[in-house]
Amino acid sequence: MPPGIYCPMEFWSKGENQNIQVDFLLPTGIYLNLSVSCNASLGTIKQVVWKHAQYEPLYHMLSDPEAYVFTCINQTAEQQELEDEQRRLCDIQPFLPVLRLVAREGDRVKKVINSQISLLIGKGLHEFDSVQDPEVNDFRTKMCQFCEERAAKRQQLSWAAWMEYNFPLQLEPMTKGLGAGPLHTPTKNIFVNVKFQSGGESFTFQISPKEFPITLMSYAIKKQATVFRHETVENPEDYTLQVNGKCEYLYGNYPLYQFQYIRSCLHRGLTPHLTMVHCSTIIAMRDEQTNCIASPPKMTAKPPPLPKKKPNYGSLWSLEQPFYIELVQGSKVNADERMKLVVQAGLFHGNEMLCKTVSSSEVNVCSEPVWKQRLDFDINICDLPRMARLCFALYAVIEKAKKARSTKKKSKKADCPIAWVNVMLFDYKDQLKTGECCLHMWSSFPDEKGELLNPMGTVQCNPNTESAAALVICFPSVASHPVYYPSFEQLLELGRNGDQPRQKLQLKEILERRSHTELYEHEKDLVWKMRYDIRDQYPQALAKLLIITKWNKHEDVAQMISLLQSWPELPVLNALELLDFSFPDRYGDCEQDNELFQYLLQLVQVLKYESYLDCELTKFLLDRALSNRKIGHFLFWHLRSEMHVPAVALRFGLILEAYCRGSTHHMKVLMKQGEALNKMKALNDFVKASSQKATKPQTKEMMHVCMKQETYLEALSHLQSPLNPNIILAEVCVDQCTFMDSKMKPLWIVFNNEETGGGGVGIIFKNGDDLRQDMLTLQMIQLMDILWKQEGLDLRMTPYGCLSTGDKTGLIEVVMHSDTIANIQLNKSNMVATAAFNKDALLNWLKSKNPGDALEQAIEEFTLSCAGYCVATYVLGIGDRHSDNIMIRETGQLFHIDFGHFLGNFKTKFGINRERVPFILTYDFVHVIQQGKTNNNEKFERFRGYCEKAYMILRRHGLLFLHLFALMKAAGLPELSCSKDIQYLKDSLALGKTDEEALKHFRLKFNEALRESWKTKVNWLAHNVSKDNRQ
Repeated sequence: MPPGIYCPMEFWSKGENQNIQVDFLLPTGIYLNLSVSCNASLGTIKQVVWKHAQYEPLYHMLSDPEAYVFTCINQTAEQQELEDEQRRLCDIQPFLPVLRLVAREGDRVKKVINSQISLLIGKGLHEFDSVQDPEVNDFRTKMCQFCEERAAKRQQLSWAAWMEYNFPLQLEPMTKGLGAGPLHTPTKNIFVNVKFQSGGESFTFQISPKEFPITLMSYAIKKQATVFRHETVENPEDYTLQVNGKCEYLYGNYPLYQFQYIRSCLHRGLTPHLTMVHCSTIIAMRDEQTNCIASPPKMTAKPPPLPKKKPNYGSLWSLEQPFYIELVQGSKVNADERMKLVVQAGLFHGNEMLCKTVSSSEVNVCSEPVWKQRLDFDINICDLPRMARLCFALYAVIEKAKKARSTKKKSKKADCPIAWVNVMLFDYKDQLKTGECCLHMWSSFPDEKGELLNPMGTVQCNPNTESAAALVICFPSVASHPVYYPSFEQLLELGRNGDQPRQKLQLKEILERRSHTELYEHEKDLVWKMRYDIRDQYPQALAKLLIITKWNKHEDVAQMISLLQSWPELPVLNALELLDFSFPDRYGDCEQDNELFQYLLQLVQVLKYESYLDCELTKFLLDRALSNRKIGHFLFWHLRSEMHVPAVALRFGLILEAYCRGSTHHMKVLMKQGEALNKMKALNDFVKASSQKATKPQTKEMMHVCMKQETYLEALSHLQSPLNPNIILAEVCVDQCTFMDSKMKPLWIVFNNEETGGGGVGIIFKNGDDLRQDMLTLQMIQLMDILWKQEGLDLRMTPYGCLSTGDKTGLIEVVMHSDTIANIQLNKSNMVATAAFNKDALLNWLKSKNPGDALEQAIEEFTLSCAGYCVATYVLGIGDRHSDNIMIRETGQLFHIDFGHFLGNFKTKFGINRERVPFILTYDFVHVIQQGKTNNNEKFERFRGYCEKAYMILRRHGLLFLHLFALMKAAGLPELSCSKDIQYLKDSLALGKTDEEALKHFRLKFNEALRESWKTKVNWLAHNVSKDNRQ
């Protein structure tokens, strides 16, 4: 039999090949060669095979088609069972067009779900089995049970409670206290259009924006009853209001104007369109979702195992001998043979070193160096804290003889880092590790600080065991029995015997200092002595107390943990601070869902600091994700987008698996999004390749042909937008799709949704750029917007959606009906050279979009948004601003795009340069704010007032920004890696100054910007002239 032809990935992404010759191997040993369509599903193909098989020998020996499953060799050269028979041949992309039918074994439903999870999370579940790690197995069992119980609980929810899970409310932030500023409640009645889902008839009502949705529904029901002369009037409580064409509902006791949808309609002068949906429809949706759960409650017959009591052997605390390990040997070490190899080892608790680091002797370079040396640490076993981690660095040094003549300074430079690895001293069951273990190391990159050890790095070994350097070490057997970290009860008992002296002298002064690094030893002692007063009077200073706790003295640790049990609950701000790497023990919880949603990006990054798989933060995030689908959606994508990073793939993959098991229905919705992203990636690769050979119109034409294939049309329609799951991307409008001219050729894809009636929705797909920094910047701008609104200041910001979905891959929301300043200036004056000098271009464009009385409102929107973005870009140090990355909406709202550099990192001709971003005002913008009059001071002073107010509000929340940026250090973004980067924020918010000083400083910056505004214009002019590649 001739082997099938080789089919690379590219073969499948081209669409011309409608049919393909496939070899089928039947269980009877018969071989068929049939021509099948690439678009055919496996189910259809199976019917075709059976039709032909009946004319072949041994047909009578075959069972029912259902008893068999196709297998193939996939693109990663593994044999794969194709359980999901709705998939098409072109989705599966077998390596060879050979399909073999084998008898089905095991639980089919379970297998289908497993294969779907593997496909969705980008990692085969068999990889988790093959790790053969008891911690992984325990975690999977525990989380699977936890998530399936949550799914079963969800089946029991009433329809109204289920809506809170599935369609969480989209509310505007409420003004705290008496709001000043332009966020006043609308008082005039508003018009709302309501139609009934059942009959389709619609009515328009006039209603006060302060009324709740229930009032609007009762109006609608009465009206319907009168028009159609119904005998009985239905109960409005049996209905809910849906936003037309979106997965978004209005319910609950909130005034109408507090719903984001209603507020945005009012701003744009549109009539809100809502649909009355009966609860029976919602109940049917709920039941449909629960039907696809593979009835987990069957498993609950077994009672949960009783928690194993730790065997009460001798306590760790009785072991007063020093801690040591044995360094045995290394393997696969690659270094210059003229050098010597050394291993450095250190014990850490968070960032804090528990004792002096120790170094091994120097040995000759070879691929398998042998030390067989004992490394002693200056700490007793009894004082090892629970979260102690042992950090190793392998490095090479130039031989002593050659260094003799050089100065001391040079000899430091001679260290050449090779690799690092970290390991916990206690396993996940609290047992002190013993015996030999092989640690596969991570490659080192020399950093500026010259640190060899990397305590903040992962405690996972490098999964790439084939080629990674490794160290073999041996943990000592310190006792004849296993040694466990003392139980919680023992800790509390020891902690209760602490002393409680009281002296309040300098305590207040010490705690009010900004930083904990500035404390002297005697002050640290005082803070520790006064820890009970801190709990009672300054509970928010917990971080300072934890930092000065002596984690290498077990008595102090016990007292600290005992004290924490009675610590009052902390506000979110202080809880966030404690998630930092400096605090490895976890005791936190977070408030409402909307707050959690606001900080989700950081919480996912902080997972990287966790030492064990099963931790409070993981359970907390899964718990919230399974009770609020919007949180589930973004938790999924934040984890999925980093599955290509080897250090987190195991942890993130396991959390994703658990989430999918707790929400199989949502998993199917997410699979649809994944398929659409795969198609966008294939399309983007195609566009990149063909735009090198063809003109833009030709490439665009080919792109359209490709998109009109059935497989593309199907994948790119009827899905929830990954950027915002409330938005349904109904039909892709191929003729409006294009690609952009920048290097990575991002795709510009437009979708249409008849029901919303509000025009199309645009999405930009980018592959090749890291969107995580844009995502963080937009999150910060959105947070500023919320903080401002809570103080009654609505600066008409546009924090558009941006989501990283994979390795240098992601989506950006297109803000429809908007244009860049550069385009507006060019279209009003065709001469490039004078474009940036035409001060009326912007104003004229706004006039053309807002005729008559509407202009005043548009200028007000421009003024407010200009103030918001001036302050935001100044505080975040967003550089590289020019007329191509500032845009204006037709409503007048100005907004910035493309946040490639922040915290003062600037692009210059010579690379990246860090400098302070000045406050930027542009002459053209001032011209619009003053309504085109040269000395309209009143309007300009209002603008200045907005800027000052916005700045002072952000200052009040300065610590929140610092903590969020500090947590993002875990993300490993190039421009946010050290404290220097965060210092930038402290300076821009003037956090060391009083309010008066800060305001004075801000005014100086503002006036300076006003004087410099013509310069900005000249720079933009240069930018416009140099950029001659306009389409």
